[in-house]
Amino acid sequence: MPTQILMPALSPTMTEGNLAKWHKKEGDAVKAGDVLAEIETDKATMEFEAVDEGTLGRILVPEGTQHVAVNQPIAVILGEGESAADIKAAATAKPAPAPAPAPAKTEAKPAAQPTVAPAPQPAAVPASRPVAPPQPRTGGRVFASPLARRLAQDAKLDLANVRGSGPHGRIVKADIEAARTGNGAAVGLRAPSFRKDRIVAEIGNLAYSEIPLTGMRRTIATRMAESMAHAPHFFLTIDCEIDALLKARQEINEAAGLKVSVNDFVIRAAALTLRQVPLANASYTDDAILRWNDVNVAVAVALDDGLITPIVKNADQKRVPEIAAEMRDLGMRARQGKLKLSEFQGGTFSISNLGMYGVREFTAVINPPQACILAVGVGEERPVARHGGLAVAHVMTCTLGCDHRVLNGAEGAVWLQAFKKLIEAPAALLV
Repeated sequence: MPTQILMPALSPTMTEGNLAKWHKKEGDAVKAGDVLAEIETDKATMEFEAVDEGTLGRILVPEGTQHVAVNQPIAVILGEGESAADIKAAATAKPAPAPAPAPAKTEAKPAAQPTVAPAPQPAAVPASRPVAPPQPRTGGRVFASPLARRLAQDAKLDLANVRGSGPHGRIVKADIEAARTGNGAAVGLRAPSFRKDRIVAEIGNLAYSEIPLTGMRRTIATRMAESMAHAPHFFLTIDCEIDALLKARQEINEAAGLKVSVNDFVIRAAALTLRQVPLANASYTDDAILRWNDVNVAVAVALDDGLITPIVKNADQKRVPEIAAEMRDLGMRARQGKLKLSEFQGGTFSISNLGMYGVREFTAVINPPQACILAVGVGEERPVARHGGLAVAHVMTCTLGCDHRVLNGAEGAVWLQAFKKLIEAPAALLV
């Protein structure tokens, strides 16, 4: 019997994806391990490999289709001796007898879903359309008691941003008091509305061009907003003199014919610092602070439609040239959308480097559930005080963003102090 190929879940948070490209066409032979298609998830574009052998009998979802639900049929594989006629026969046989195997194939879908599989390609496209992201909360009249309205006016609170706990969502006195004292858990502050029509009206109905949100951009927006809302950030900044590091880098590149960057030294220094001062290699939970045994450094890589953080696993155990080679490979495949799930999930600490853009100093948003992120600026010549006089040195400003639930200011300062000591003495990074 023909085998349905279902839309896979390629990441733990994936509920739908975009079918970016088919690598096989109808009639092509398929072997286990062959790349069937490229699927855009909420994280990246990933290759989807076949697990069955046979012939690609029918493509149900054309390439370019967006919002295809996980477990929705996207193609049909024909076994040995089967033909396109078997697809139609299987389709007509399913609804009447309702054989046992059919529900097993489609148990994750509604009952009406199996009728989509045997349909011609044009009919398969609408099947993926109803699965759309949830719509934002709409506006409308805000229901509140007269006392709640007066208290909100006195406290300068926007009632549209307060969720009511009274009958039918009505805002009452307790909701205003909880919102005013910051106890948002009791009433819950509504997330502000970013509906397109509202934003256009607020900006004065100016002309605009529209850039659709990709799954990656939408995920970044959600995660960063959650990070700033729930993780109490604080930032610590330190200047590092890197003349010795630049000299060591030049010698390595010239002597060994390698291409090692300043960022490769930063990754190594951060990893060794995390091993020496492990309190920053941790995550917050409601039950305990989890201090991770492995040091996995996630490094931000800019993409056309967002960014991704490929991970150097066990970075404290790798030398600078090894880190450099791994980062070149990860960075190249990240921009091509070819990273595996394991290569951009599982980081315990992040680094964001904007030095190549000439940025001197900045702060970065923590990537949850991590507790810290290091923002690295450009290494440039600056005047420095030395022995009562002025000198010129290459200085790089680094800012550590910390989750105050995991570590305090003094602990963050200890980490930065240890990092500065390593980055300014690169010999320790080469052993």
